[in-house]
Amino acid sequence: MKTIQKMYEHLNWANRRILETLQSIEDENQRGRQYFSHILLAEKVWITRLQGSDSSQLPIWSEIDIEVCAELVKQNEESFTAFLTNVANTDLDKIISYTNSKGKEFTNSVRDILTHVALHGQYHRGQINSRLRAEGVEPVTIDFITLVRTKP
Repeated sequence: MKTIQKMYEHLNWANRRILETLQSIEDENQRGRQYFSHILLAEKVWITRLQGSDSSQLPIWSEIDIEVCAELVKQNEESFTAFLTNVANTDLDKIISYTNSKGKEFTNSVRDILTHVALHGQYHRGQINSRLRAEGVEPVTIDFITLVRTKP
C-alpha cells in the first residue's frame, strides 16, 4: 500500500506541475491541454468506478478549458486521497466490475486499476512534454525521482 500511496503522491504532484505550465502558456499548446484533459477525465472515470458508480456516460476525451482542468486536478486529488485513506491492504485484490464508454463490461482488481491510472497519466504527461518541447517550451520535470529528492 505504501508504494501505491507514493505513486499517487507523484501523480498529484506531476498533475499540479503540468497544470502550472499549461496555465502559463494556455493559448499556445492546445494539444497539450487535450492530453491533460484526457488524463484528468480518465482519472475521474476510474475513481467513479472504484467508488462503485456507473462511469459509462462520463467523457474520456473532451475539450475542457484550463480552469476546468484546475478544478479536476483538485477534485481528483481529493477523491483519490480519500479512497486510498479508506482502502485496506486486503481490499487491493477486490474485483471491480464496470462498463466502459463503448458498453463493454470488464473486471479488474483495485490494485490493477490504481496501477493503471498512475501509469496512464505518466504516459500522457510525457506526450505533453514532447509537445511543449516541439513548441519551444521547456518541458516540465515530472520524474518520480525528482519528487522524492525534494522530500526529507
